[in-house]
Amino acid sequence: MTEDADEAVETFYSEERWQNWISRIEEEELDPENEDSARLLINLQDDAAIAVAKVLSAYEDGRIDEDRALEEIEDVREIVLTEVDFDDEDKTMLIDGVQTSLVPVFYAAEEYIVGGVVEGDLDEYVGAAADAEADEDLDAALGYIVQAGTRIIDGDQLDIELVENIEYGLVSEWVNGLDSLQSAIQDPEVVEED
Repeated sequence: MTEDADEAVETFYSEERWQNWISRIEEEELDPENEDSARLLINLQDDAAIAVAKVLSAYEDGRIDEDRALEEIEDVREIVLTEVDFDDEDKTMLIDGVQTSLVPVFYAAEEYIVGGVVEGDLDEYVGAAADAEADEDLDAALGYIVQAGTRIIDGDQLDIELVENIEYGLVSEWVNGLDSLQSAIQDPEVVEED
């Protein structure tokens, strides 16, 4: 593939894009109870999920192969999961929450590319993840959430009631990320940074 043809494929995400979000968050007075602050964090999270959805779409359309798709997902993951250290501890915690939510998005995309969609019921995977978290088996919990993520990539819908009944913890944060992935797959429009 020539460099021109490769360029035509598209850039899915960039360090600069992430840094623009981070700079914006650094400048804003953030209050998670405030709707504008919450929206900014959701947009940041959705923007990364949209990048993942675009990689998956390019892969499914045959515009990129498995290796390139996995490479692109890894690139987005490395950019997004790089530790961010603000002077403001609350902001650092909020970004950490966004990063935590996005972890299963990356793993689910990789699992989908390498292994396809798992059999079974999306809600049952989420329930099993919540049970595993209650038993303090976080590896199993993440595994179930990743499997649920492959179902979402395939078009299954998260039951919002189920989500609201999950006790706050890692699983609820991960499900929040899957919700962003679901939105991104249904409507992969770019979130404007301003």
